[in-house]
Amino acid sequence: MRGGGPADEAGGPGEGQRPGQTGEGSASAAQRSGDPSQPSGNAAQRVGSAAQPSGSAAQPGGDAAQRSGSAARPGGDAGRRGGSGNDKEPTGPPPPPPPAAARGKGPRFGPPLSTASLIGWTALSAVLPGAAHLRAGNRRTGIVLLATFGVVLVALVVLVLRLKDNAGVALRGSTMTAVMAGAAVCALAWFALVLLSFVALRPQRLTQTGQVVSGIVAGVLCVAVTAPFAFTANTIRTASQLLDDVTAPVEGSTPVPVRAEDPWNGRTRVNFLLIGGDAAGNRLGVRTDSMTVASVNIATGNTVLFSLPRNLQYVRFPPSSPLRKVFPNGFNAEGQGLLNSVWYYADNNPQVMGGKNKGAQALKDAIGYTLGLNIDYYAIVDMYGFAALIDAVGGLKIRVEQDIRWGGKFGTAGTIKAGYRTLNGEEVLWYGRSRVDSDDFSRMARQRCVIGALAQQVTPATVLANFNKIAAAARHMFRTDIPRDLLEHLVPLGMKVRSAKITSLQFVPPLIYTGNPDWVKIRQLTKDAIRESMSDRNVVAATASPMTSAGSAASATPSGSHSPSASPSPSPSRTPVVAGASPRKTPTTNDKAAKSLSELCGF
Repeated sequence: MRGGGPADEAGGPGEGQRPGQTGEGSASAAQRSGDPSQPSGNAAQRVGSAAQPSGSAAQPGGDAAQRSGSAARPGGDAGRRGGSGNDKEPTGPPPPPPPAAARGKGPRFGPPLSTASLIGWTALSAVLPGAAHLRAGNRRTGIVLLATFGVVLVALVVLVLRLKDNAGVALRGSTMTAVMAGAAVCALAWFALVLLSFVALRPQRLTQTGQVVSGIVAGVLCVAVTAPFAFTANTIRTASQLLDDVTAPVEGSTPVPVRAEDPWNGRTRVNFLLIGGDAAGNRLGVRTDSMTVASVNIATGNTVLFSLPRNLQYVRFPPSSPLRKVFPNGFNAEGQGLLNSVWYYADNNPQVMGGKNKGAQALKDAIGYTLGLNIDYYAIVDMYGFAALIDAVGGLKIRVEQDIRWGGKFGTAGTIKAGYRTLNGEEVLWYGRSRVDSDDFSRMARQRCVIGALAQQVTPATVLANFNKIAAAARHMFRTDIPRDLLEHLVPLGMKVRSAKITSLQFVPPLIYTGNPDWVKIRQLTKDAIRESMSDRNVVAATASPMTSAGSAASATPSGSHSPSASPSPSPSRTPVVAGASPRKTPTTNDKAAKSLSELCGF
């Protein structure tokens, strides 16, 4: 045995011990053995360290030094419990430098988002491109996307404002094709935008459930953002096909080419024949039961509407018409020779007309010669197709003044009850065409109610919501010889008509007796109406009183003559329809009081 030296008595390291481990190892052993009488080594060291600062002269390099070394080692107690008594600082390679993002280089990723926040930022990027990238720290990409979106938006606004006064350009075939292509490109671009915005927000940092939920929502958003563009492209495609169908040239006809610099070929007025045709299953051919000529001043838009009754008899044809040779004294086919039979006769006698599908041209010739006008174009609406159109828009609300029986010879098919009712397509059809317990002139008044209700109740929102149904109905109900290339020029003309003066003249009794018409008087009335429409003053005259009109008609129409030579009577007053005002009902022998459309129809 070796005697304890001064170092042992002072608590210094003995033989075989490393510095800083004398006495401390036994204290740690006592603590590990669970001796309750032995205080914790750390506590004793902390107390000793406070009572005897390091570097005491009494114990140089002794317990104080050990305690100082123990305190200097981070996690010293844990190191001792682990069996390591080394009081030296750990040495090794220096820590790696901070990432590039911390030094201001490369992409910066924001703090992790919750599932709801990530979905919200992704949805925001669908309406504000670049928002998600800015939130994720990709500032450059976000700013580029946001700036691009702003430039495109401003360009679209400028384009719309420039086309405001030339909206007809939208009806060009090339314009429609470009819009459809643009809609397809935008759909793909927005799909990719939402997907990239979702990825930029780093959904992988979410929980597994959050990743699944956010992924499903992002997928739905990707599909949803393409829906408006798909709807636009489909609507434009449907409209383009519809225009091609209804303006397709009739077999045997020769369309007049349209020149962009002068689409009206030097004319100052353009005359449209608007026809309501009846091709019911129990009738052969087309019967034109409603005929109106719209004579429009191209420069001002002032318009005169001339309404001719279906039962106008013995109409004449111009010398250039093949029917002039067949009916030199007026049309008298089928015994009566009503105006609504001209189309039917021409279609069913191609050997007379010199070809098929000449009904429209024959009717244009007859009505134009009757009025002293050149009919430029026609448009026909099939009555039963019109019923499908009414069903497509959800019906019409009309005040029915009295029960209206319809169908069959005596109205046995059904009855439209009196009252303020919402009528479906079939009911609207018969409301406007039934003559049971009434006459042609009464149903003409009801037809005006239908037109007024359609104009007031069918809104642009209704048209957009039911566009495909409306287009399908129109494809089978509407036909015209207006060239497709002329449609873009009709739009600005129509805008002029909306704010211009519109005058209406109906050739019905007592003004004109349909069984024995005064052709000279009809032409003079037409000329006077057009001359008045060209003036700047508003037409304020009311409908002529029946007695005055009857007297004028009687004096100007000699008995038994189909081609009177008497001087026409002074121009009777016409039914004025100024833009923004309600048109008036032309009185008949059974209805002497002039009424506004609102009063007549209960709008």
